[in-house]
Amino acid sequence: MKGHLFVTGALTLGLMMVGASVSAHHGNAAYADDITEFKQATVTKVNWANPHALIFFDAKDAKGNLVHMVVESAAPQALRLIGWEKTSLVPGDIITVRMYVSKNDNPAGRLQKIVLADGSELRDTQLGGDAPKSRYDPDAGK
Repeated sequence: MKGHLFVTGALTLGLMMVGASVSAHHGNAAYADDITEFKQATVTKVNWANPHALIFFDAKDAKGNLVHMVVESAAPQALRLIGWEKTSLVPGDIITVRMYVSKNDNPAGRLQKIVLADGSELRDTQLGGDAPKSRYDPDAGK
């Protein structure tokens, strides 16, 4: 009986560990630490869907070559809370995109913020990545 209880407990613990790792959300390890900026980018498509809104755009890279990029942002529900609307970006809009590009050279990245033609900003979070890296930073907020 004790052996059966041990096996059942071990299997339950094992399933819980596997389930936790399967349901865990991805982090930002796939993206560069530095921000890359694409000026005069043209929005080509917007996917306003969970788990992340995706903004597709065309821009020129540092060498002047046309690149087709996609940048992921927060979920639509989170974006609405900080002022975005489904129509905030539409194909044809000319924008500046500040993003953390993929480390593996894929034409993708994580959004820091978008600057619209009128100078207004759409941020990925309420702070838009402008917050200090650590709340323990003595120069935070200066």
